[in-house]
Amino acid sequence: MPQSSRLGSFWIIAGILLFSANLRGLFTAVGPLLGALQDAFGLGASEAGLLITLPLVVFCLVSPLAPRLARILGLERALFLALGVMAFGIIVRALGPLWALYLGTGILGAGIAVGNTLLPSLLKRDFPDQLTRLTAVYAITMGIGSAVASVVVVPLSDAVGWRFSLGAFIILPLASALLWLPQLGRRSDPDRPTTPQAADGVVVWRSLLAWQVTLFFGVNSAVYYAVATWLPSILADAGFSQAMAGSLHGVMQLATALPGLLLAPLVRRTRDQRGIAAALVGLGLVSIAGLCLAPRWAVLWVSGFGFGVGGAFILALAFLGLRTRSADQTARLSGMTQSVGYVLSASAPVLFGALHDKTGSWTPVLAICGVLCGLLIVLGMGAGRSSRLGEG
Repeated sequence: MPQSSRLGSFWIIAGILLFSANLRGLFTAVGPLLGALQDAFGLGASEAGLLITLPLVVFCLVSPLAPRLARILGLERALFLALGVMAFGIIVRALGPLWALYLGTGILGAGIAVGNTLLPSLLKRDFPDQLTRLTAVYAITMGIGSAVASVVVVPLSDAVGWRFSLGAFIILPLASALLWLPQLGRRSDPDRPTTPQAADGVVVWRSLLAWQVTLFFGVNSAVYYAVATWLPSILADAGFSQAMAGSLHGVMQLATALPGLLLAPLVRRTRDQRGIAAALVGLGLVSIAGLCLAPRWAVLWVSGFGFGVGGAFILALAFLGLRTRSADQTARLSGMTQSVGYVLSASAPVLFGALHDKTGSWTPVLAICGVLCGLLIVLGMGAGRSSRLGEG
């Protein structure tokens, strides 16, 4: 490869990775500040919780529209616009009254939704031979970005106030936009398509394979968000201190990044990923059973859960490119997957929390998560088979 091509690929990959750092931390960073926001605006728990679930709801609404935006503007320009929307949402969220806090959160969610949907399409188009490796790396970057945001937001708020603390995150989309600017000029290359291909007659909403991929992503996300949301409470009820429960929650988050280091070479060597999907979800299932039956070994179970379910999430993202034949198909499947998936993700913590309130126990919640893992194994048998949309 000529040096200029290698340099160009380096900047594209760097832009993708910095872009991915925006896709989770910008809205999850609000979580540690919910207490401060409740004090500032006199919010109840449900009103404060809406700041976490609102972006997920916006993801559901905006994700299906992102492929059409990419066809109109091109992938590079659509992603650049998404960064601008994120930056505007951060400003509105940080500087306004209560209604602006919610409005800015919704605007931020719209920008993230476009990025979530279109980045897999860009990887499919520009790096088809490195799809799984780059998907794993950008998923890890998302997790690291989220972890760093959660760590710094409270000390920053204590030092300069919650408004500046939330507003400071504008650095991320602005830095990403600067790194992304050179990509906007790539439209002039006549030998390289810069917009997704025209629709090919495959209707993803009517495809069995598309539904298998979508539900594999969605059910996995629902299990992850349900356990991640309530894990500190589950561990506290099992006798752990709040400090230890928080530390174990951090162990689980760290474990979600580890599978990315192993999945890329495994998936690259196999056309059929059913065994990988079953193994990862099976580890999650065993870990959930362990939390329920032998909570004293929680450090083992939370590590296994994070590795298994986190690995299944990375695999689900890889399926968006592996199960499609073009960047346009990837964008449409991504829009469908993220729309349905985040409906389940937003609903699961609320429904499982209500179930705990009704029963007074976390055992039914963990039991249902175990059943959902069984369903995930079945879905993985479909989503992991060596096939692509429109085949067979």
